[in-house]
Amino acid sequence: MTKPEVTSFFDEDTNAVCHVVRDPGSRSCAVIDSILDFDLASGTISTRSADAVLAEIERQDLSVEWVLESHVHADHLSAMPYIAERTGAMMGIGSRIDEVQRVFGKVFNAGTNFQMDGSQFDALFPDGATFDIGGLEVRVIHTPGHTPACVTYVIGDAAFVGDTLFMPDYGTARCDFPGGSAEELYRSIQKVLALPDATRLFLCHDYKAPGRDAFRWETTVAEEKAANVHVGGGKTMEEFVAFRTERDARLGMPKLIIPSIQVNMRAGRMPPPEDDGEVYLKVPLNRLGSV
Repeated sequence: MTKPEVTSFFDEDTNAVCHVVRDPGSRSCAVIDSILDFDLASGTISTRSADAVLAEIERQDLSVEWVLESHVHADHLSAMPYIAERTGAMMGIGSRIDEVQRVFGKVFNAGTNFQMDGSQFDALFPDGATFDIGGLEVRVIHTPGHTPACVTYVIGDAAFVGDTLFMPDYGTARCDFPGGSAEELYRSIQKVLALPDATRLFLCHDYKAPGRDAFRWETTVAEEKAANVHVGGGKTMEEFVAFRTERDARLGMPKLIIPSIQVNMRAGRMPPPEDDGEVYLKVPLNRLGSV
């Protein structure tokens, strides 16, 4: 089985990981789950993380064919258009993005000019879709549950699972966002765990479980099946749903959920300027807990 080369970039401010996936037989690559830096207190945006990715791509003399998102992130902003504009890459996400846009377009009163059909992206991948990165075939598996639009990209012996799974000692994603479902997440995880045991799983986040010294974002199907604290060891759907429902009820909202979703539902672009020519992000009051 083909073994793609993976270079990962961890951002400790958001605990997020961006991956550059290279076809070992060519210069072709893709960027998965990019990060745009955002300081919440000042409203300042910077491209430090994305520029580090671009510098490595330049160092390796790679050609970026795709900038991909595993889902609409609620905990960091995407640098998708910034990277795509500088590399000529196509932008892709799962085809159920429209479900997320319809919910949050209303939450943020995005207006009639905001298209809720995924047209901000170049490609919307249905379940089972395939496309290429150079000589690498990418297979898309819809893995909803955390959000309706979550997908896993299977590339050779590697799978990029977004937030569906975390490291075995940390567990699984929450399911209490609009459109989330613990039952769906359990079924989605079973799709991932049905991949060959040696499949490398690359995660979008790590929060360094208590007792672990270092951040990690790579594991395997075998490790997750055996040891994931939320779903491993043969736990049933009923056990998982009961646990996940009780745990999610005690979780606070991610720190960057309000800016992240407004930007990420637009494929990483900012809302349009207002009549003074400036760009603003909205803070909907008493809305996120009621959708």
